[in-house]
Formats: sequence, C-alpha cells, structure tokens
Amino acid sequence: MTSLDLVPGLITTREEVAAVYGGSIYSGGIVPAPKSNALFVFSDPAAGAKHGYTFDGWAEDDDEGPLFLYTGAGGTGHQEMVRGNKSLMDTLSNGRTIHLFVSSGRVKGKKLVMQRYVGRVKLDESEPVVERQAPDSAHEMRRVFVFRLRPATEDGLNVLEGDVQPPAQEFSQVELPKKPKIPAQPGTKDKATEQHTTPQTTANVPGGPRTVHRREGLLCTAFEEFLESQGHVCKSFQITVPGEPGTFTPDLYDATDNVLYEAKGLTTRNNVRTAIGQLLDYRRHIKDVPDGMRLAVLLPDEPTPDVRALLESLGIALVTRTPEGFAGFPLSMVEAPLSPIHG
Repeated sequence: MTSLDLVPGLITTREEVAAVYGGSIYSGGIVPAPKSNALFVFSDPAAGAKHGYTFDGWAEDDDEGPLFLYTGAGGTGHQEMVRGNKSLMDTLSNGRTIHLFVSSGRVKGKKLVMQRYVGRVKLDESEPVVERQAPDSAHEMRRVFVFRLRPATEDGLNVLEGDVQPPAQEFSQVELPKKPKIPAQPGTKDKATEQHTTPQTTANVPGGPRTVHRREGLLCTAFEEFLESQGHVCKSFQITVPGEPGTFTPDLYDATDNVLYEAKGLTTRNNVRTAIGQLLDYRRHIKDVPDGMRLAVLLPDEPTPDVRALLESLGIALVTRTPEGFAGFPLSMVEAPLSPIHG
C-alpha cells in the first residue's frame, strides 16, 4: 500500500497504517511513527478490560469541549512514564500529531482487528494526564495513567454511540494518595513544564481560541504542599457510582483534620456555587472516614461578603490564599499572623 488518507470514519488495520506512515504493529496501543512525525493511539476497551483499562472512552463534555480518556500502557504493576506513555506525553513539546483509532471488530475469518479512525487529537493542555487506580490482570490494584485527549482540528471526529465510557456496575471507593505529580521527562522541560506552571494559556480548540485556566490546579498543589509542611496527611478518593460512566475525584482530603476541600481558580459566585454542589455530592458518597467530616472551599482570594455569608450559612468553611500563605478554617492549619475567617 502506498497511500492511505486518514479521514475520520476510515476503517483500516494497524498493518495498513504502519505500511504507509511507519511505526511498529507490535508495540502496544501507543505507536510512535517518527518517519511521519506522528503518534498513533489504538483504543480497544473490550480487550483492555482484563488489564483494568476501564477508563477508555468519550467522557462527558466539560467547559473545554469534548474529552476522550485513554488508559496508558502497562498491563501489570504500576504504570510508569516510560516508552509509549512517555512518547504520548512528549507530544506536548515535540510537535508530533496524535491520531486516535478505536477497534471496530475483526476481519472476517481472521484474528486481525479492524480499526476505525476517529480523528486527530491532542493532549489536554491544562491537565494532560491524571493518575487512577485499577486492577491488573492478576486483580492487584495498581497505578494507571489516564490521558486526556481533545480534538485537535475543526475537521470533526468520527464518534459513535458505542465510544462513550460504559457506566459503572457497582459503587466503589478507592483511596488515592496525594494529588499525583507526574515527573518532568528529559527533553520536555523547555516547553511542557513551562506550560503547567503558568496561570493560563491559550489553546486552539474547535470553535476558536479558548483560554485554559490552570489557576485551580496550581492553587490546590500549593495548598497541599502547605498542609504537608504542617505535618498533615493529604489524599483523595476515586469514586464510581452505579449507572454512571467514569469516576469522580474530590480535589483534596486532609485526613489529619478530616476536611474535604474543593478548589476553584476564580473567586466568582458561580464558581463557589459549583464548589458547593460538588462538596455536597462528594459527601454523600465518601465512606470510611471519621464522623464529622467538614467541608471547605479553597479560593485564590477573598470572595464578596455575600458569597462568604452563603458559605457560612451552609456550614462550609473558606480558605483563601494570602501573600503569607493561606488563611481560613480549620484554625489548626494556620499560624499567626494569618487572620482566621469569622465573618
């Protein structure tokens, strides 16, 4: 084969793709193709389920648009940011294009898997990867990387009903360690690391440029580090709910003071309202924590007096960032001269 036009909806095979664009057909689901400056990602939820790859699929759209989740490489033990996973992460800095395929049955009479070309995607520039817990083929819980993919062009993607994340079959709550910090990789620091330490960037997504705010993640990381400096133990939870796809994960749980936090990068009424709803929803599902778990909203600065009053009326604490550190409740987290919040 000398040509193969990658048009969304195309049905092909890995062998045909490799023959034209390069890359190995034996290197797992993440296939670098240096000769065409591309990287091919093959998702096969049915085959991956035995390795705990239950995160793959189209997730619910968020403020930044469509989102496809893809579980990284490594079928047993903790996944590491090496080989295919590193190749995918490195696209943030090396300019390689990412092309997404989803399995589409088998060639009649053969074991050859057909692949449907979904389209060109890119890593989410605000949060390219998250860390989750999943069982491997030996049913041992381990760390997996879940990459967050966004449409990369306005050409459209071939998305079918069967591509969505399957709903969870049962309730589960898995304890997560403190918010994972994916290590910087050699060769990616110049661009990728800089992107994730600035408050915002402009991402080109379908519909025009969109400002992607990173304030929330930076705020949460800084507060977590502050709590740990005070001797607190921080973690979170990975929760599934029957009948609903995917997982949801609170921003931060301070196990030392039994406080659940939701961080917002902007101090607006709508952001605080959203945080309130998230906290109340999380509290319904979080189990196996001491009685009396408190709720708190973490903000980058002071909200308006009426928004403060709203939180106080609901018994939800407020912590804000200050030039000296963080001010707020519970008081055991702060030291003078930081001012506590009493209304």
